Amino acid sequence: MGQLTLNKVQKSYGTYEVLKSIELEVGNGEFVVFVGPSGCGKSTLLRMIAGLDETTAGDIVIDGKRVNDLPPVRRGIAMVFQSYALYPHMSVFENIAFPLRVEKMPEEKLKAKVQHAARILHLDQRLEQKPGMLSGGQRQRVAIGRAIVREPKIFLFDEPLSNLDAALRADMRIELAKLHRHLKATMIYVTHDQVEAMTMADRIVVLNAGEIAQTGAPLELYHKPANIFVAGFIGNPKMNFLPVTCTGVNDAGVEVDYKGQTILVPVVPRAGMTGRTLTLGVRPEHIRMGDADLTLTVTPSVIERLGAHTVAYVALDGEGENYCAMLPGTLAIRADQRVKTGIRAIDCHLFDEKGMAFERRVETTDIDMSHFDPAAA
Repeated sequence: MGQLTLNKVQKSYGTYEVLKSIELEVGNGEFVVFVGPSGCGKSTLLRMIAGLDETTAGDIVIDGKRVNDLPPVRRGIAMVFQSYALYPHMSVFENIAFPLRVEKMPEEKLKAKVQHAARILHLDQRLEQKPGMLSGGQRQRVAIGRAIVREPKIFLFDEPLSNLDAALRADMRIELAKLHRHLKATMIYVTHDQVEAMTMADRIVVLNAGEIAQTGAPLELYHKPANIFVAGFIGNPKMNFLPVTCTGVNDAGVEVDYKGQTILVPVVPRAGMTGRTLTLGVRPEHIRMGDADLTLTVTPSVIERLGAHTVAYVALDGEGENYCAMLPGTLAIRADQRVKTGIRAIDCHLFDEKGMAFERRVETTDIDMSHFDPAAA
């Protein structure tokens, strides 16, 4: 078993609140990712679960047992840190075996456990080598192996891939996903990289300023962000936000005005919205060339050619933020060339003055590339 319950967990340093009444249920075998910007409290929360930091208030419960006062070794957890924390003078075998030697496990059983973990992690040909002879990814696998042999109820990962280069991070993401399927263990993973969160998690917990901004499956957060923070944090490049004014509501949705153009956004309307300033959101990948429900003729200042996609960045007058469009990679546009871009109402999100999302009536659909017309540029 590996069930975790956080019941109104708080962490303060004097009068400064790092975490504010966190409530969360993690099911047995779930892969949950804590994600958020630097300083949001995600690593602190992980360290509290591990028992490395004390809890100011609230309860941490593992498999029905309150563990606030238990030391890390008695909580049934194993933690993998950002730094590999390997002993350079020990072989890979001895590094993996170290926690078992501390427990004084019989040698025959110890060897069997280490060899089993090494086979899972493809380290069985490296057991006699020292950490200095290994690549960064192999060292991280050794650190994971040291956690596996303890057979914990819950694995905790604190940004384990941040020291690796981009290609190796991608490889290790795949390895960790395979490991989770193989072990069927509960895993809690901390990262500031929303790509890691989207690709590995069963469920994502988005933290902001010590509070949970939203919890849900990756595509749920992508398609139905609860607020403007989650909308801007999940997705790469980030969502575009345009200031609009509500001009009316009806059964079909909320009508808003952007610089003289009106668009009916299919969301559940609220009373008293007319005349209020709202925020219209649209993801860069949902912007298309040519006319649509809302049309913006813009002049890109920067063009990024990524092969499959071309990303155009535009500084909108008076908006304060870039307008970004992810277009087909074959599109022949260049910086300082005026282009007409269109936004469909069905792809839009709408947020109120407090940044809370209106409930959407439709799902965002995948981009149909046939709608792009390179000749329009």
